Amino acid sequence: MLVGYMQASSADDRQTVDLQRDALVAAGVDERHLHADKASGTRDDRPGLKACLDYLNAGDTLTV
Repeated sequence: MLVGYMQASSADDRQTVDLQRDALVAAGVDERHLHADKASGTRDDRPGLKACLDYLNAGDTLTV
């Protein structure tokens, strides 16, 4: 299964998240398997990434 992860620096980067979502879906990732964070890339606290990594199983492919 393909699992996708998106990240934007702030809520103002909505267009960035939309573009990432479109690219991930075009790459074959089902929208039900998308995870996202809206926080600075320098922060360690990324609940979306943690959820994404916890969601992965052996044989899955993480697509960023």
